[in-house]
Amino acid sequence: MNINAALAGLGSIAKGVVGLGLALIPAALVADIFFPGTTNIVSNLGGFVELFTDNGVTGLIVLLLVLAIVD
Repeated sequence: MNINAALAGLGSIAKGVVGLGLALIPAALVADIFFPGTTNIVSNLGGFVELFTDNGVTGLIVLLLVLAIVD
């Protein structure tokens, strides 16, 4: 097995894990709407966005980079 095949396999696994996480976020949001306080995802997402917005333009640039990587 060469290094390119190993990295391609690792990349596909990482992409699958990120895809699963992104699919679970809306499900957790719906669960938190119907049963408030069960997942705390609204406050967690708010804190995550606040981490970026507290740093001004630098935080905005990093947020855009994170969104570009996730996309």
